Amino acid sequence: MSRAPVAECADRAGLPVLQPRSPREPEFLEQLTGLAVDCAPVVAYGALVPQAALDVPAHGWVNLHFSLLPAWRGAAPVQHAIMAGDEITGASTFLLEAGLDTGPVYGTVTEPIRPRDTAGELLHRLAVSGAGLLVATLDGITDGSLVAQAQPGEGVSLAPKVEPADARVDWALPAHVVDRRVRGVTPAPGAWTTWRGDRLRLGPVLAVADAPELAPGELLIGPEGVLVGTGRGAVRLGDVQPAGKRMFPAADWARGARPAAGERVGP
Repeated sequence: MSRAPVAECADRAGLPVLQPRSPREPEFLEQLTGLAVDCAPVVAYGALVPQAALDVPAHGWVNLHFSLLPAWRGAAPVQHAIMAGDEITGASTFLLEAGLDTGPVYGTVTEPIRPRDTAGELLHRLAVSGAGLLVATLDGITDGSLVAQAQPGEGVSLAPKVEPADARVDWALPAHVVDRRVRGVTPAPGAWTTWRGDRLRLGPVLAVADAPELAPGELLIGPEGVLVGTGRGAVRLGDVQPAGKRMFPAADWARGARPAAGERVGP
């Protein structure tokens, strides 16, 4: 198994790397206590930290979360912000506690969601700005200039993990919603539909103005490219990936697939 980049960096610096299967392991808690940690920064850990571990660092665990809390608490804040059509998002640093992303907030940075952003592109920008925020937060905790503020009770939304089944395109939705949902699951877990019984993976699509009237999932090949009907309007396919093949332009796929008049993708 390959080492994570942060572990490789720690190895080069001669720093110990603890990789417990669970933060509840007694051996890990003993090691953490022995290190006399002042503060434990956390980014995308993916597991709940037990109270026994939360109590070890003098200044607790500080989590970098990719939303403006209390919006989009959970595992997939970037994906859900795009799918919901948010125009602004950001990153927050907060003091980790037993609840799901409920702790008091130290600081935030904001980031506009661009019209064609995918989750991967937005997450990359937030990772850069969020890294600066996390460093500034740790500095503020060190010199005593930062005090965490309780999250407001209103504006709470949840962002559960997006599973592959959730990334299946519902062509009955309006075109602009299909566009957002596809971008929200790109690159992972990846949007998909079905074609003649097999899975067809989709890259980002584009809502088309003044498209011919098509039934949800109905294909139309023409000068504007490969169009698919939705519950309201149509979208133009970008790249597609048939089962067992690479991703390539939808126009090339259509030349080989040769959809019949009125044929549809999806159920």
